[in-house]
Amino acid sequence: MAAGRLEAQDHPPENGFTPLEHPVPRLLPHIDGSVLPSLGGFGKHQKQLVVLTWIPALFIGFSQFSDYFLLAQPHVTCLQPRTNETNWTAGPPPVTVPGGAPAWQLKGNGTGEGLGDSNGMLCACKEWRLELQTGLSQNVVTKWNLVCDSAWKVHIAKFSLLVGSIFGYLVMGVMADWFGRHPVLIISVLFMLGFGVSVAFSVNVTMFSTLRFFEGFCLAGLALSLYVLRIELCLPAWRFSMTMVASFLMVAGQLLMPGVAALCRNWPDRDDWQVLQIVIISPFVLMLPYVWLFPESLRWLLATQHYKRSKVMMLRIARKNEVNLTTEPSGVLTELEQELHKKPQRTCIVKMMSTRNLWKNIVVLCVNSLTGYGIHHCFARSMMDPEAQPIALCHADYYTMAGIAVATCLAVCPAVGLMGRRGGLLTFMIITALASLLQLGLLNLFGKYGLRHDTVLRDTLNRKFSVAFSIIGMFSSHAVSTLSIFFCAEITPTVIRGGGLGLVLASAGFGMLTAPIMELHNQKGYFLHHVIFACCTLLCIICLLLLPEPRGQPLPESMADGETFTRQTLLHPGEQHLLLAKTDGDYSRVHDTPLHLTTTGGATVAAATALAAVPASYALATGGEVIGNHAIANGV
Repeated sequence: MAAGRLEAQDHPPENGFTPLEHPVPRLLPHIDGSVLPSLGGFGKHQKQLVVLTWIPALFIGFSQFSDYFLLAQPHVTCLQPRTNETNWTAGPPPVTVPGGAPAWQLKGNGTGEGLGDSNGMLCACKEWRLELQTGLSQNVVTKWNLVCDSAWKVHIAKFSLLVGSIFGYLVMGVMADWFGRHPVLIISVLFMLGFGVSVAFSVNVTMFSTLRFFEGFCLAGLALSLYVLRIELCLPAWRFSMTMVASFLMVAGQLLMPGVAALCRNWPDRDDWQVLQIVIISPFVLMLPYVWLFPESLRWLLATQHYKRSKVMMLRIARKNEVNLTTEPSGVLTELEQELHKKPQRTCIVKMMSTRNLWKNIVVLCVNSLTGYGIHHCFARSMMDPEAQPIALCHADYYTMAGIAVATCLAVCPAVGLMGRRGGLLTFMIITALASLLQLGLLNLFGKYGLRHDTVLRDTLNRKFSVAFSIIGMFSSHAVSTLSIFFCAEITPTVIRGGGLGLVLASAGFGMLTAPIMELHNQKGYFLHHVIFACCTLLCIICLLLLPEPRGQPLPESMADGETFTRQTLLHPGEQHLLLAKTDGDYSRVHDTPLHLTTTGGATVAAATALAAVPASYALATGGEVIGNHAIANGV
């Protein structure tokens, strides 16, 4: 013992500090770096499960865009006016008004103006004819005559699916973190089938809206659990490409939806909308075998210390990937056996509030997602031609949105490959802000400073520029929303990934909810709505600079991993070392200055020796606490 002490004194440690023994690094927390490579990497087992997550994406696309057909506004023709309550006459032919606003030509006062609209005024009509010229021949609106003073019920029905999705993302996200991804997936499938089929047998619009709320709730749980499972199955090099394939399939569902609706037209025994609803929900029956085919996420099991279940899962994966764990040199299985005695530890998304960096990153992505989906509706509204025929307008709007979604998926892939997640998101957000500001500001300059006399040319240019900026804005805002959701899935730790992703998806739902709200108010306040979201894009551009770059990085597993997953500094490590070395000379006199600490009794203790043992570089690295205490003690 004495010889060891003498040997330690003969060879003092560098910088005056005693070196600490570094423990052997654990392998289980490093899933992307140690566990999955030892199991065969992105092998046959993982690829089969990823394909199983792609198949429901097509069905989810059907359900998300079913409102365009189930709640489409028909052409309304007034057949019999209320002659005893107004001065309508039956001489002229009936007037057809789109969007649920029947009217009749007025005679007697010479105004020729139509009374009755879809904004709460009582329609002066006893009987009308409702016609759907495309898609279905009958839907919810025509079934229960949801026009005139009942038109607000259509907007409530649109609210129900979106509001249900918002609550579903929030609740199911927390449940996915607490109980696992697999139980949430199976429960969502079972209740989705139950509520989805029940919607087709609704007896009134109230029952329809209520059941659609629960359908949206289950649809959100299904989409969220599949998204998380897909991310957690992949290694860093495969995450983005596998996610984009699912996005393409959802867009394919959007493109195929008009064809599916046309096949359900003029059904003999049932109403068209009932057949369409059943056709949309029936494919989810194919997901019932997922109870046995789809296992729990190995990443979630390891992150929450479900080590006994993890061992069974790892042996199963190794067998399918044809890997022999007993001869595997990394020692992952050996370390797992030593941890079997530990109890599982679950984490709730609420603990995010106690972090310093993680909650800021998630809030920034929530605002990005909200802004992307919210301003998307503003651009879509600006693109509509008020002089176009309603039926052509409906088709042009739907197929334009689908085409823009396809173009966005095609453009996001190379953009992210070249610029990374943060660079791609920042680029598309800048494009969105420019398109919004130019549309709001530049178009007004044509009428204010130029082309004052040629009003026809001015209006034509305004219309063309507005459509061009709207298409660009819809394209970039869709990309912003897609990347914000994917970004959140990559930087949120596994223990709270479901809750974090649920927050961002719920924010996206709030953004989509602005569309039916504006329709309910007959587009009143639309310009202010656009201005607010344009300002949000500028705020998002600044906040995006604070986010880390997750490309090529392993997924964070614990809260500590997520907290240390921060933006890289602008200075390289070599430059930081030179900066500290240059600063050391400025504080070289600190070693020669005695330190006096005055106590309450007036005693003075000299501590210059203790201070001299601490290098200036260490004092700077620890935030200057030693130097600061020294200055305070000397009365500086």
